[in-house]
Amino acid sequence: MQKIFITRKLPNEIVDPLKEKFDVKMWHSEEIPMTYEELKTEAKDAHALWTVLSDKVDRELIESLPHLKVISNLAVGHNNIDVEAAKERGIVVTNTPGVLTETTADLTFALLLATARRVTEAERDLRDGKWKSWTPMGLTGMDVFGATIGIIGMGRIGEAVARRAKGFDMKVLYHNRTRKIEAEEEFGFSYEELDTLLQESDFIVLLTPLTPETKGLIGERELGLMKETAAIINVARGGIIDEQALYDALTTNKIWAAGLDVFEVEPVPMDHSLLTLPNVTVLPHIGSASIHTRMAMMQMNAEAIEAVLEGKETENRVV
Repeated sequence: MQKIFITRKLPNEIVDPLKEKFDVKMWHSEEIPMTYEELKTEAKDAHALWTVLSDKVDRELIESLPHLKVISNLAVGHNNIDVEAAKERGIVVTNTPGVLTETTADLTFALLLATARRVTEAERDLRDGKWKSWTPMGLTGMDVFGATIGIIGMGRIGEAVARRAKGFDMKVLYHNRTRKIEAEEEFGFSYEELDTLLQESDFIVLLTPLTPETKGLIGERELGLMKETAAIINVARGGIIDEQALYDALTTNKIWAAGLDVFEVEPVPMDHSLLTLPNVTVLPHIGSASIHTRMAMMQMNAEAIEAVLEGKETENRVV
């Protein structure tokens, strides 16, 4: 019987149907991740590896799993997997595209609004007993309605965020590897070079994948091009922003605020400098975290694993 190893504890209603056809082994915890060595040991006989984005699936690990046929990642991004190494060994890699688009766009806009209107900062003040009276300029933020949003990475999620922005009568600029002519014509989005987008936007939203080309895409120079009243929102991957440069820009008032759902190291260390700043709104990587969406993502992974192990095609493959 072919073996599946799952690196986190998942709901029984997703996993149990696989047990009827395969030998399924699952890590005991939803919250405590496996170490690299534990993963290598536990998955040594696996034909299928079901991973989450915090699992490091590098060439060494892939080459240590002689029976492996498929790696299914519980995410759209797959920068945690050495895709080239998998491809060389004929191992299928799958992800979860499409199903989380609208949910992640909702969270992106929620984070933008919370950052603009200082929602979490205001809540902390209230809970800490700092709210003594109504004040004319207390906790004042930035208007979203009618502002200019610049989206870097106009894929499915980028387009979904842009559609929401149009509901707030925002001017939508975007930068992408390829232009989206149909979207420009239908919704009035405007393509701009990166520097122009940074200079003209009130809110900059990062939605590009983390690749060698996008790692450190937003650094000291790029932050220096932004308006002093601008905010940057990152729901993509932490490594796209130089976090030290972002801290410096925020503490020297080169930009106004940041909203971050992702960090270069996750979970973010509690002594991270960005966590000390009141003008940084932070979330623990919950872009796709609705019940419906996470269950749909898991179902997509399960179907991909079953298809590959049974010698069938699967639609949501990376390689």
